[in-house]
Amino acid sequence: MASDLSFLQLVLHASPLVQLVMVVLMGASIVSWTMIFDRARVLKRARQAAEEFEQRFWSGRDLAELYRELDRDDEEATGMASIFHAGFREFARLKKSADIEPMAVVEGARRSMQVAMSREMDQLETNLSFLATVGSTSPYIGLFGTVWGIMNSFHALGSVKQATLSLVAPGIAEALIATAMGLFAAIPAVVAYNRYSNDVERLNGRYENFLDEFTTILQRQAHA
Repeated sequence: MASDLSFLQLVLHASPLVQLVMVVLMGASIVSWTMIFDRARVLKRARQAAEEFEQRFWSGRDLAELYRELDRDDEEATGMASIFHAGFREFARLKKSADIEPMAVVEGARRSMQVAMSREMDQLETNLSFLATVGSTSPYIGLFGTVWGIMNSFHALGSVKQATLSLVAPGIAEALIATAMGLFAAIPAVVAYNRYSNDVERLNGRYENFLDEFTTILQRQAHA
């Protein structure tokens, strides 16, 4: 009985549909863990980049010099640096036109920064929807495999004269594995989604605060 109820034996002797459910859940779990590690790396790098750029920005250096430094960097500006780069580039371009009002110059720079911030947020939120989907659907997919496996076990009892626990135990056990795999895929995905959504929201707040503060600085420079 112990060998018949081993995990590997239960998986191998499960019905084809239950095995398909297990394969789907295992694939979803592998992909979600890959995305979990990827988002952890991306969000950590975004937080570090924001902190480093804020130190450079508020160090009192000339903004035009900071803009030129970003232009000279080998890597493309990302995060808060990308927002600053887009805003200052548009501000400098519009300020060269003598027939444009100062507020129009500032509004143009602000729109450019909002576009850059939207692009950065899209990159930070990549794959979060997949984690939410895995977290919400995996338990139900596992439950479907469990219901199907239990249904087959009880259906097999119709062909025997005397029902015993040893006849239904393997079928029920293999069916419950599908539920366990569904929870195994769902729980990390839900935890990661909640954590990363909070991190993205906090970064979005930092980006918005920087955008407003930089807009105020541009207003002073536009009227100078």
